[in-house]
Amino acid sequence: MAKAGNNLIIGVGGSVLAIDSVTGDERWRTKLKGMRGFVTIHETPERIFAGVSGELWCLDRKTGDIQWHNKLKGLGLGVVAFTDTNALVAIAAAEAAARAAAAAAS
Repeated sequence: MAKAGNNLIIGVGGSVLAIDSVTGDERWRTKLKGMRGFVTIHETPERIFAGVSGELWCLDRKTGDIQWHNKLKGLGLGVVAFTDTNALVAIAAAEAAARAAAAAAS
């Protein structure tokens, strides 16, 4: 989770959402085109970067509009980890990826 001004930015179910951190109201929601699963988030003052299913997305921080998308071809469908991702999120992401791989193999 990351804060964007008065917004709490979260990734869930293949979407990125901005939630007002005071009222809990949803400000915007961006579905990452057909993606599902664990979404990792990294933010800068103007952008939000979201990783899901081995792909990377760049969103406008204020509107949630998609700025660009990189499929990271040839790198698989794993969790996209960012350098500032906290340890608990990284562990949860690794566990989710392991469960998904086990389910796909069976």
